[in-house]
Formats: sequence, C-alpha cells, structure tokens
Amino acid sequence: QVQLVETGGDLVQPGGSLRLSCAASGFTFCNYVLTWVRQAPGKGLAWVASISTAGSRADYSDSVKGRFTISRDNTKNTMTLQMTGLRPEDTAVYYCTNPQLERQGQGTQVTVSS
Repeated sequence: QVQLVETGGDLVQPGGSLRLSCAASGFTFCNYVLTWVRQAPGKGLAWVASISTAGSRADYSDSVKGRFTISRDNTKNTMTLQMTGLRPEDTAVYYCTNPQLERQGQGTQVTVSS
C-alpha cells in the first residue's frame, strides 16, 4: 500500500523558514520521480518542485525558484522541501506526490503571516 506522509507545516512569519518532510512507503522509492505541490486557499493544486530518482536533478516553479530546495534520501525513503524567504502567498497545504503512481499524501499546512 502506497503511503506518503508529510510533516513540518507550521505558522511562520514572512521571511522565515520551514522544512517539510515526506516519508514514503509501499513502493520502491528510488525508482520514482517525486514532487511537491500545494493548494492555496480557494485555489487549485499548483506544482512546486520535482526531483529525479537519484536526486541529481531538481526543477522548481518560478514562484519558488531560489527560495525553496527539494532533496531526497533514498536510503531513508524520505523527501524534504527546505523553504526560505517565505511570503504570505506561500500559504497553502503542501503535498508530496508520486505522479507516476498517482498518489499524494494528506498534506501539511503552511501559513505565512505576521
């Protein structure tokens, strides 16, 4: 059974940092590209970042490029999203996903507000 569990969401002030984690199970982790997506209040899902199977390539949406860093540890079946320079418009529920298996976690709430 494929499971993706996100943790790390919180309330943070503008300019602050957060680190999100995704723990995966139920599939051969190192074989799949993984992504982070987010859903802001009242909006649809938006792609944030993707990482290749070995972690050698990362791609980012223009809105987060230079502020967020995606990484993975294939020995621990985990993926992270390091977020810096947070802005109110980053407020959203963040999900880790396995696009090929069409699975995503339950999400973790990130709120950026003073």
